Amino acid sequence: MTGRRDRNMQAKQSRIVAAASELFEERGFAAVTTQEISERADVAAGTLFRYAATKGEILLMVYNERYRAAVDEGTRNAAGSSGVVTAVAAFVAPVITWAQEHPENSTAYQRELMFGGAAERFRAEGLALVAEFEAGLAALLRAGQGVERSEAGAAPAAVDDAEAAARAIFAVVHLAIARLAFQPHTAADAAQLRRQIEQIVTGFRAQPRAEQEGKERQ
Repeated sequence: MTGRRDRNMQAKQSRIVAAASELFEERGFAAVTTQEISERADVAAGTLFRYAATKGEILLMVYNERYRAAVDEGTRNAAGSSGVVTAVAAFVAPVITWAQEHPENSTAYQRELMFGGAAERFRAEGLALVAEFEAGLAALLRAGQGVERSEAGAAPAAVDDAEAAARAIFAVVHLAIARLAFQPHTAADAAQLRRQIEQIVTGFRAQPRAEQEGKERQ
């Protein structure tokens, strides 16, 4: 019986995700109501709110899956890239492409990640994806710098620099997505984003050398 109940719950959640995804893409997040989602998913309104407490959390439930797919695609793209800047650009490109498809929904997703309820399950899952995205960026930076974690699990000093640089890259990607609410992402915007990534990577690479030169002067 437990297995059947779990399958029924999963089937209902799948219907909710499919219905919400269709409606958000057809009309945009702001124009869709939870009543419309429950009707298309063929579940009662009370049942809908057992899976997600608010419309914002429903958006998180739907778009976490899109974000996950974009991060996975970026990981595959980066693996076949030559050079750290190219690898990082390949890693973030699917996230930008995904966000371009439905700018209103993408910016609403960002807003829910930043300001959603602290106890919301799907916000926590989304924030975990952000952390994974940043970790993927940091791994690419470390690989380009030739820095690895020790077998004992201790991290060398440059790892902190990689994490800081990864967060800086995430910030410029986040801003690029936010701008989609006002204007499309053009070829010039893509070139500027790559230049920003290149500047951050250059700074990251220069940091250990600058620290060593400082020690030598002392």
